[in-house]
Amino acid sequence: MLDTVVRILINAVALVVAAKIVPDIHLTIGKAGPEWVKIAIIAIVFGLVNAYIKPIVKALSFPLTLLTLGLISFLINAAMLLLAAWISTDLLDLHFTIAKFPPTFSGDALIAAILGSIVISIVSTVLGLVNVGRRAML
Repeated sequence: MLDTVVRILINAVALVVAAKIVPDIHLTIGKAGPEWVKIAIIAIVFGLVNAYIKPIVKALSFPLTLLTLGLISFLINAAMLLLAAWISTDLLDLHFTIAKFPPTFSGDALIAAILGSIVISIVSTVLGLVNVGRRAML
């Protein structure tokens, strides 16, 4: 249970850092309270997309992964971030947009999603290493 909460917090921090660094990622970040609950819900959506949909997409794209020497994974990560933005905005009304997506998909949205997924991967990896140190102490 604690590990799940820590993973959600890591995803939330990574999303906030990406929203601060990448100018086209828009995430409403306010003072403590309702805005942070929304960010936690978006982090849960992002975690669920990565846990359930991403493995299926990666398995189906395995031949492309071999052909492009793994570079297609950048597009897969960007697509998962765009999917999380679509679910969060259109279905849950949480206002997480990437360069006016949703509703408008453009090249700017794809580039921002690729940059955002790189930032999220770096932050998640660094915080995950800290989490491994915490788990080793238990």
